[in-house]
Amino acid sequence: MLLLQIFTAKIAHSSYILAGNKTCAIIDPRRDVQVYIDTAKAAGWRITHVIETHLHADFISGHMDLAQRTGAAIYAPDMGKCSFEHVPVSEGDEITVEDMVLQVVDTPGHTPEHVSYVVIDTSRGTEPVAVFCGDTLFVGDVGRPDLFPGRAHELAD
Repeated sequence: MLLLQIFTAKIAHSSYILAGNKTCAIIDPRRDVQVYIDTAKAAGWRITHVIETHLHADFISGHMDLAQRTGAAIYAPDMGKCSFEHVPVSEGDEITVEDMVLQVVDTPGHTPEHVSYVVIDTSRGTEPVAVFCGDTLFVGDVGRPDLFPGRAHELAD
């Protein structure tokens, strides 16, 4: 398992490449997807999964462009009721990328449909080794739960 962070400073956005030996997944891709295509090509990986933690209101995701250019499947939260072709995911679902299993956990707050992905590298064991939490948590902060003030009671539950 190899994990690479792609940070876009202008919008303080992090996306990730989660790679095995031959394939990789892109988590929360930015709009300009060439960096993922170039990185995967240089490493000899095929992009097979494009995974979203939530529907992004603060930037345009590159998920559709990346899927179109690579043939990868898009995975997005079921609660988002997305109109584009995708594999809907929700609490308890699992996505497999080579030896890695991404377990879906519902984490609403930043957005109602937000999910996180707990990563288990089965070649190392059964314990989680990473979590992709999208905009649920930031370094030293939480992910803007104030965007839906009328739903504060749901967060308290």
